Amino acid sequence: MEKTRAPRVPFLDLRAQYDTLRDEVEEAIRGVLESQRFILGPEVEAFEREIAAYSDGVYAVGCASGSDALLLALMALDVGPGDQVLCPAYTFFATAGSIWRLGAEPVFADIDPATYNLDPASAREQIARCTRLKAIIPVHLFGQAADMRAFQGLAREAAVPVIEDAAQAIGARDAAGQRVGARDTLACLSFFPSKNLGGTGDGGMLLTRRRGVAERLTALRSHGALSRDEHVEVGLNSRLDALHAAVLRVKLRHLDQWTKRRQENASFYDQHFGAAGAQPSSQPLAAGGLPLRTPAPASPPAGHTYNQYVIRVPAERRDSLREHLADCGVATAVYYPSPLHLQDCFASLGGQPGQFPAAEAAACETIALPIYPELTHAQRDHVVASVLAGLRSA
Repeated sequence: MEKTRAPRVPFLDLRAQYDTLRDEVEEAIRGVLESQRFILGPEVEAFEREIAAYSDGVYAVGCASGSDALLLALMALDVGPGDQVLCPAYTFFATAGSIWRLGAEPVFADIDPATYNLDPASAREQIARCTRLKAIIPVHLFGQAADMRAFQGLAREAAVPVIEDAAQAIGARDAAGQRVGARDTLACLSFFPSKNLGGTGDGGMLLTRRRGVAERLTALRSHGALSRDEHVEVGLNSRLDALHAAVLRVKLRHLDQWTKRRQENASFYDQHFGAAGAQPSSQPLAAGGLPLRTPAPASPPAGHTYNQYVIRVPAERRDSLREHLADCGVATAVYYPSPLHLQDCFASLGGQPGQFPAAEAAACETIALPIYPELTHAQRDHVVASVLAGLRSA
């Protein structure tokens, strides 16, 4: 009797998504090709309106990438040389890189070890040491909203604005039930293909409730121009392409359904890992039991969108577990293997090992598992069985 072959599980399967949208996407692309309007234009304007409505009525301004969105947000707030901007030590590089590019100083703070988001207590401690603070950037990491009430409170005390880095969290809701980016702040989205709402290349969006800020962003993304030859300041060439916008408009119609599937997949993992003895990440690995911690759940009305499903295992076992999973045909990823305060390019800021212990532990202990909406039941079963077998074999 032939042995049943275990399914292979890629980390992300964009082809599986495309197969469900092929006709819609190709029709949208043909429409742009027929129009020959490739830069900004009606597709981008329509997508901006739709994202604004999806994000609870903010203004939306498209740009070329999520990284550019962060840079444009800082430029709109006049961040420049000598200024300081607070951000987490554990996040994607662009959060701090955008600050550095403007000649400002990233001021790092530690994370909450349960949610991986910026820790308000550490943020307060770092803010107290700042003399030139210009903004605070909390990151809604992995699809879970940061504690916006806390950061808005800190921002009021410091008399600085908040920029939400929501690159991984479109559609997520915070503890008050508000979508990320819907508060009176600036927020940045990314449409990199691996995101929950991913395009056909790089793309980004800025959200704000302030009309004047939206108008300035619109100029800044086009060389600071109000019209073709009237430049009020020096900006960027950072415009969202019409082809990307057309495809994203198709995908936006499916986003809530895909988010629901991601949440169902996460719940499946939570239940099956929990039944085997795993605990949520609110419990440290030192608490014992099965050496596996699952993502901290979001309590309603908050909502986690699971751009990544991130587990924790002891640092000394992470690499061997990833190797075991690869042998089983299960692809994984590490977000992020080095915290920002220890990156070589920021050495002049004086970051030292042990400075932000929660960020450093997360960098050594976390593994992201496949969570994309098109996962089959057999693939989910195989991921769980492979993880547990790898942990029990050591």
